Amino acid sequence: MSENWRRAGWAGAAIGVIAAGAAAGVAVERITVGRGMRRKARVALDATEDYGSLRGTAGACWAEDGTELYYEVDEPPEEPKKRGRLRRKAPAPATLVFCHGYCLAQDSWHFQRAALRGLVRTVYWDQRSHGRSARGFSQADGVRVTIDQLGSDLKTVIEAAAPEGPVILVGHSMGGMTIMALADQYPELIRDRVVGVALVGTSSGGLDQVTYGLPAVGMGAVRRLLPPVLKALGSQVELVEKGRRAAADLFAGMIKLYSFGVPRAVDPGVARFAERLIEATPIDVVAEFYPAFQTHDKTAALQRFADIPVTIIAGARDMVTPAAHSQIIKDALPAAELAVLESAGHLMMLECPDTVTELLLDLLARTGAVPAATNVVGHGRSTAGSAAASPPGSAAQAGG
Repeated sequence: MSENWRRAGWAGAAIGVIAAGAAAGVAVERITVGRGMRRKARVALDATEDYGSLRGTAGACWAEDGTELYYEVDEPPEEPKKRGRLRRKAPAPATLVFCHGYCLAQDSWHFQRAALRGLVRTVYWDQRSHGRSARGFSQADGVRVTIDQLGSDLKTVIEAAAPEGPVILVGHSMGGMTIMALADQYPELIRDRVVGVALVGTSSGGLDQVTYGLPAVGMGAVRRLLPPVLKALGSQVELVEKGRRAAADLFAGMIKLYSFGVPRAVDPGVARFAERLIEATPIDVVAEFYPAFQTHDKTAALQRFADIPVTIIAGARDMVTPAAHSQIIKDALPAAELAVLESAGHLMMLECPDTVTELLLDLLARTGAVPAATNVVGHGRSTAGSAAASPPGSAAQAGG
């Protein structure tokens, strides 16, 4: 491999770290299995695992700048009609709207989707430039993406996919920030229709101070250099993507380190699924979105949720949006429920799927969307095998 390609490989791997939520440099475990065998293992996992395969009724809507936003709806089964009795039109059911994070897609909610199917109406959508949604038209014209723009996109999706009835919003990482931006810009929507919110591994601001588990010394210089470096790499998409593929093993190791609290305990199929989600995000999209997080501050907007049930879920080992950021949200919303998953990292909905699903069910019960003590037995498999299932007592509850 030439020196140029070697450098491209390391550059691509560094972008992989950012895609998983890190900023630069990381210690990687020693790899003891042959490269060819590892490549065959990845191919085998891609062929056998069904993670991300769940599909619903597809729909599309268009953001203010004309960007096509893709969503899917899972409808609950209709109640049987009773003979001989005129019935008034039933009120619209509650709808859960799931918002995914940076460099992910709607399929990152695979296990929650499997568990909730047939129980409640759900909407899953891909943020602009992610998944099946189109590249942002504004960004194609050189306009910087902002968290406010994502909040506006979410409003468009709600109007198209859940035009009536109560709404419960669920957001992971960037998805949680999107929900905060929605509340900041459209308080009347929160007041009139939103009956519950779940904020998973997210932050209301201060991301420019996160060290990603690295020494604080030198992080200031990294933050100053990273945006122009990303911009330069984003202008060389083909070169960097080849470099990312050339450094696939290093990329996979970084994904596991920054995605999961206990990487060795994660099911290999789940780890590979996370890797596929992140590597599907083009380098220029990574570059476009990254600067928005450095200026994100929606702490004041949290007060829009003060009068509705809120569940905050944090990973104690999350190096991307550390649990301290969830505590700040809790401090702003004293009535909210805070659950800290002691062994979880950033992708807690994949690492501890049952625990996250149970917390969402509890939120649904508090909003009245499902009966209290509802479980998901018979509604779909939510665990990813014994290695990825949430251990008993993995959630430390606080607040009330």
